[in-house]
Parts: sequence; C-alpha cells; structure tokens
Amino acid sequence: MKIRIALAAASSLAAIAGTSHAQNAPQPAAAPAGGVASSPYVMTMGDMMNTLIQPRHAKLALAGHAENWTLAAYASAEIRQAFAGIVKAQPKFAGMPVGELVDVAMVPPLNALDTAIKQQDTQKFTAAYDQLTQGCNACHMELNHPYVVIRTPDASAFPNQDFSLKR
Repeated sequence: MKIRIALAAASSLAAIAGTSHAQNAPQPAAAPAGGVASSPYVMTMGDMMNTLIQPRHAKLALAGHAENWTLAAYASAEIRQAFAGIVKAQPKFAGMPVGELVDVAMVPPLNALDTAIKQQDTQKFTAAYDQLTQGCNACHMELNHPYVVIRTPDASAFPNQDFSLKR
C-alpha cells in the first residue's frame, strides 16, 4: 500500500513539474474510447520475477551446462543486475525487505556460481546453480508462495538462441 501511495505521489509530482512544459507542448490526441486516459502500468513482483529473473535463471543454466563460460558469466551478471533493479523498484514485498531476501537467498549462490564459471568447473557450477534454485524456492516459501517452485530447466525455452560455445 505504501508503495502505491509513493508511486501516486511521485506521479503527481511529475505531472506538476511537467505542467510548464506541457503548456508549450503539442496537445495529445483525444482520450481513448470510453473517455478515460490510460495510466502507466506498474509491474507487480510476479511480473518482475517472470520477465526479469526467470528467463535469466534458465539462460544461466543452459549456458553453464553447455560450458559456454563467457555466456554464463554474462547471464550471472544479468541476473544480479535484474535483482538490483527489483530491489530498487520494490524495496518491500509482503512486508518483507526485498534487498535482505536477495542478500540471503541469492548472493551466496551467485558468488559460488561466479567462482565456478571463472574456474570453468561444471561440477561446481551445477552445485552452485542448485543452491541458487534452492534460494529461489526458499524465498518463495518465506513470502508464502510455496506453490511457485523453480527448477533447473530440462530444455531450452529459447529456440532462437544457441547456447553452445562458438570457437
């Protein structure tokens, strides 16, 4: 609720700040049918997890299992960056501090993954990836979403990307 209020306040401030600019700008087209102008969409935690984290989690596994260490390092950096963005976008979820959850559940396995990637060690990678996946599921349990169960992909959901190493 506080986040919605903060977003509404920020939106109002942005609207006020933009008033002088808007007076000089060309007028927008008429409101869509029904007479109500659309408002910006704010992603939910589920939206962010499904669009930012889950694909990167899968791509990280696919790159590591293909022993494409350059791509695996990139995927690891991308998932870290996505978590950092989520922490900024939604600092609390279900009353829990998202940053602390990420620090406890995601950072240690991501550090282990980075080590395995640097060492190009498939066994260490697999163990660290399993820890990352367990961290995902532990976080879901903590947030009362035990029905959201993440696992290692057994096939690529990305038929338009080649995960094999090109030499």
